[in-house]
Amino acid sequence: MKNTNEYSCFGNKENVLLQHEIETMENIMESKSKYRKIIHAGIARWVKDFQEGRIEIKTVDDLKKLIEIDLDLQRDDV
Repeated sequence: MKNTNEYSCFGNKENVLLQHEIETMENIMESKSKYRKIIHAGIARWVKDFQEGRIEIKTVDDLKKLIEIDLDLQRDDV
């Protein structure tokens, strides 16, 4: 049976579009969570290497970049 009710067709298309947007946002949030785990591991490694004397203060830009990326990812979550 063909649906001739325009509202029903529009509502269904709207629901499909909304579901797609929800799935897209969930995927983005999942990716950001994974990226943050990688960033945190990088920060932990940097701190460990610094404490063990393998990194000198002149290379602090690497840590700064990792922290900035982490903050950017957090900012997008708010």
